[in-house]
Amino acid sequence: MELPAPLRQGVDGLLDKVPLSALKQAARTLSERYRAELRDGRLHMAEDMAVKAYLATRLPATYAAVRASLDALEEARPDFQPKSLLDIGAGPGTMLWATVDVWPELEQAVLVEASASVRKIGQSLAVGAIAARADWVAGDATIDLDGLGPADLVSAAYVLDEIAPASLPKLVRRLWRLTADTMLVVEPGTPAGWQRILAVRSQLIEAGAHVSAPCPHQAPCPLVPPDWCHFSRRVARSRLHRLAKDADVPWEDEKFIYLAASRQPAPVRAARVIAPSKTGSGKVALKLCQPDGSAGERLFSRRDGEVFKAARRADWGDTLA
Repeated sequence: MELPAPLRQGVDGLLDKVPLSALKQAARTLSERYRAELRDGRLHMAEDMAVKAYLATRLPATYAAVRASLDALEEARPDFQPKSLLDIGAGPGTMLWATVDVWPELEQAVLVEASASVRKIGQSLAVGAIAARADWVAGDATIDLDGLGPADLVSAAYVLDEIAPASLPKLVRRLWRLTADTMLVVEPGTPAGWQRILAVRSQLIEAGAHVSAPCPHQAPCPLVPPDWCHFSRRVARSRLHRLAKDADVPWEDEKFIYLAASRQPAPVRAARVIAPSKTGSGKVALKLCQPDGSAGERLFSRRDGEVFKAARRADWGDTLA
């Protein structure tokens, strides 16, 4: 998955002539903070160089995860056509770009972001490239939501891992109150990220929400540790991306987990792949999350023809008839 061309061009322009040594150091610092899930009162992207390091090394992957989550929502809810977006912890506008790519008819967006450096760069990237009216709001996700109006789509992507666990239930309640139709949460595809999504899922179901994706059911998650639910998207690395991360491989796999919950009942859904195929001797085995709330494994053989070929191509999160 690639960034939209206007976004890619804007990022390239911002990174042009940035000293590689400074970019590499900022990328290392940023990576360490994200991996450690630090909550030390400091913003991960408080300074311009940290934002540029993010654009070079993280934006393509987070965009791919967000875009894939929106694709799954669109597949589950083909009737959903959001006109308004409220994005919490908006970063450089990743959710905005992905949303207008899926729903070009989006009319307005409110993007809440605490970092002035990120807001400035996000605004510069969107000017002249995004048709929807975008209002950038300075604010902390946990304390600065008063005065915001409801939106068709309310989102928080790669945000919950930066918030103290004790603050999450209150934040989820406030975001759900602002949700006119659907709420989307995206988190890193780690066991900890999955646990946060499970907590949000349980709270929203109790509040009357309907799970649209990825789960094909409302029942408790059938997976138990050490297994955890997560999905993956392969992302091409630019030359600068490889240099900034001292990487040799021209791609990386971004693992993520997400939840889309709606005020509208979800239609009947097919089983969803929760582990890629295991192949051998002309057979394919897929681990599935099934509409009855159970996790099961389905075996396909060459005798199944086209279904077998589809199973061989199945990836994390794909639906399976």
